[in-house]
Amino acid sequence: MHNQTNCYCQSGSSFVSCCQPYILGKQNPTTAEQLMRSRYSAYAIGNYTYILQTYGKKQRDAISVDELAKSSINTKWLALQVVQYLTKDTTAQVEFKAYYQVDSVYYLMHELSNFERVDNRWFYTTGNILKGSGQYKQERNDICLCGSGRKFKKCCGK
Repeated sequence: MHNQTNCYCQSGSSFVSCCQPYILGKQNPTTAEQLMRSRYSAYAIGNYTYILQTYGKKQRDAISVDELAKSSINTKWLALQVVQYLTKDTTAQVEFKAYYQVDSVYYLMHELSNFERVDNRWFYTTGNILKGSGQYKQERNDICLCGSGRKFKKCCGK
């Protein structure tokens, strides 16, 4: 397992103290936002077993670890931004923007994700792709999405 200083989900915490305990099954996320962040981190490190385990039962029964892995071939997850988090007793929604790269093309996934809590555990059920999703133009002088803090042209845009 990776021992990265900054968590992939960009929470500001270390991976070891943020998403890793969830991905390793040592803890369960207590909020849907924590689950969404840990799912993003699992995608970033390629832990498709965790991703499958965190789907709602109906969705989990309709997909496999192999299908998840195949759908992510050549995908490099770059950045996550949580826009909004709304929760009720047993349901929640998380709006987020995830930036990723496939080969040399950059993309933005802007999604409103739905979660449900079953037996005191959160599960991802469905998501609605929002306006702005699709190919993303990373400008040369923008801060690089990889989190280095450098300008894109001096980092991943070389």
